Amino acid sequence: MNHSLSSYARKQKIAFNVKNRVIWIVCAGIALFAAFSGTARAVDPFLPDQFTIFSTVPPNGDVNPYGVAFVPQGFQSGTGPLRPGQVLVSNFNNKMNLQGTGTTIVRVSSSGQPFVFFAGPPHPGGSTGLGLSTALAILQGGFVIVGNVPSTDGTSKTAMPGSLLVINNQGHLVSAISGPLISGPWDMTVIDEGNQAIAFVSMVLSGNVVRLNLGVSSSGVTVTSTTVIASGYAHRGDPAAFEVGPTGLVYDPTTDVLYVASTADNAVFSVQNPRTRNSSGGKGTVVYADAVHLHGPLAMAAAPNGDLIVANSDVINSNPLLPSEYVEFTKQGKFISQLSIDPAQGGSFGLAVNVAGQQAFLAAVDDNTATLILWRTLVSDPF
Repeated sequence: MNHSLSSYARKQKIAFNVKNRVIWIVCAGIALFAAFSGTARAVDPFLPDQFTIFSTVPPNGDVNPYGVAFVPQGFQSGTGPLRPGQVLVSNFNNKMNLQGTGTTIVRVSSSGQPFVFFAGPPHPGGSTGLGLSTALAILQGGFVIVGNVPSTDGTSKTAMPGSLLVINNQGHLVSAISGPLISGPWDMTVIDEGNQAIAFVSMVLSGNVVRLNLGVSSSGVTVTSTTVIASGYAHRGDPAAFEVGPTGLVYDPTTDVLYVASTADNAVFSVQNPRTRNSSGGKGTVVYADAVHLHGPLAMAAAPNGDLIVANSDVINSNPLLPSEYVEFTKQGKFISQLSIDPAQGGSFGLAVNVAGQQAFLAAVDDNTATLILWRTLVSDPF
């Protein structure tokens, strides 16, 4: 996006891009259906083609949505606005589109209106904002945890280690988790066990994946231990992507394996025994390395059929003919399907999957147009 665009011009550009993107996604969905209608497979591809588009731009004008998370079943809403099945989106940029300066988490309504759930203050390190990343998770105990990687001038040259912000169910900041191993929390997945939780966090400034063992009570979230469980992933600053490093994380409880999408390595790795290991397993084992379909894997989610879905950043192994794609593949490294959400590159980023009864939902952001796309397998409204 053009950093010099006025607020009105930017909104007009977003509206124009959304209209064009609707046509693009419809065509991509038809192509996806045609490509796989004759493909025999024990489990059908999960990536669907029925969608709704919502704006993620709050009143303060923050753009570049990064993190996506569904409010889980059993979430202790109390008097707060969050309800199970709703979607939260974290913003990385401010209204001037400066990277690492966004301060808001929005709750997207079924009417398409983004309501501000959290509006953070400037970072105490001197940044004009926070830079809320893809590291966004919601605990059943009534807390939202979000990573931030701030910058003072919107470039990676001034990127700071940031922290993990703990926010209560009313959208108020409770505490911030920081320390020597917190170095650019870029993405996160959690094992939620009620009064305790495990958070796996990818650190884009160090190339590590860190496990945080957490205690959860009605008053907040505390860290009981912090361990580097994976390391050595390629990482660097990038003029277009801000930072490039390990990003998407998916934990498989049936095998006790953590899957790590490493953008700069252009591969997905598996790390064994992440819950209990007390030392780094290095990068782990390569699960999926696909020069045709992978273009800098970013955020990642598990599909109900057992596959993994990863976003492409388009800053690594770029292919203009395959822009802004979400790619579905098996845990054995077999490509299944792909879906492009924008005719321009660099739009795909955060995504999340939610299963409620017989309904399955996939939510993903397009940060080119500052919108959320919600796919559903059944005609139903989770909001």
